[in-house]
Amino acid sequence: MRKILALVSILFAIGVSVSTAAVLINGAGATFPNPMYSKWFFEYNKLHPDVQINYQSLGSGAGIQQVTEGTVDFGATDGPMNDDQIKAFRDKRGAGVLHFPTVLGGVVPSYNLPGVTGELNFTPEALAGIFLGKITKWNDPELAKANPGVKLPTSDLLVVHRSDGSGTTYVWVDFLCKVSPEWKKGPGLGTAINWPVGLGGKGNDGVSGLIKQTPYSIGYVELIYAVQNKLPYGKVRNSSGSFVKADLASVTAAANGAAQNMPDDFRVSITNGPGKDVYPIASFTWLLIPEKIQDAGKKKIITDFLTWMLNDGQNLTEALTYAKLPKAVVAKELKAISKIQ
Repeated sequence: MRKILALVSILFAIGVSVSTAAVLINGAGATFPNPMYSKWFFEYNKLHPDVQINYQSLGSGAGIQQVTEGTVDFGATDGPMNDDQIKAFRDKRGAGVLHFPTVLGGVVPSYNLPGVTGELNFTPEALAGIFLGKITKWNDPELAKANPGVKLPTSDLLVVHRSDGSGTTYVWVDFLCKVSPEWKKGPGLGTAINWPVGLGGKGNDGVSGLIKQTPYSIGYVELIYAVQNKLPYGKVRNSSGSFVKADLASVTAAANGAAQNMPDDFRVSITNGPGKDVYPIASFTWLLIPEKIQDAGKKKIITDFLTWMLNDGQNLTEALTYAKLPKAVVAKELKAISKIQ
């Protein structure tokens, strides 16, 4: 009798485990919001143990490619898909793709400068000159005039940039295109750039690691990566002439103007925006969701997650140094969820 009861118990346990097997949702893309997404997916799984969201932090270029190919259920990018990419998606998948802003973040000039403990100021001209390879010394006059009283070394600048297709790169060069005609005509705008100078690192983690290991280096990373790696990062002069450091308030300020005039497809740039308190290298980051999701179960989970993310999930952002979405944007997105078929 005991053996029969034991067998029944085992069979019941097996049956329960099968019936409650997690539904797996796969995504890939931007490294910029990866700390936030990891937190969200973990918390959502606690609320819904039968749902597992697996996210590969590979870069925005990979996110766009994989969601277009249909190898993942959703993509993620810090630079919105352009018209050609959207057309390629529609041609491949037979329907469109939707952009859902998730959080706001800042991309910061981070550096490793031995002997200098003060916080540095960077003009747009200095940043463009550095990444064009025209400013090659730390004590260049363009840097010196923005940092009076700071004893800058005579050492060579070592530039670090992304080696992969990157939305963080897109945000960085979107700013450079707006402040430097030479940059706009030369390397230009994109997630992957033909860099005039520098060493490449894969992902925000790779760039952060190179900066940390390389004295006299300078690169660009999403704010949370500078904070987590204890890397110094500088203030940037905005369009109003103020040197502003990236933080929750200054990144939020960058989005306030765009929030009232957000286009229906949510593709918008907020770099170099107006306002004395605005951090000028800020951006939304987006989830890329297919308009048509064939699997009804996955469709229900994805739309439910988006609703949770836009409500409860926003309360988790500031602890990880991301700014909440403006309320006007959240309201517009909640309506847009109904476009998912």
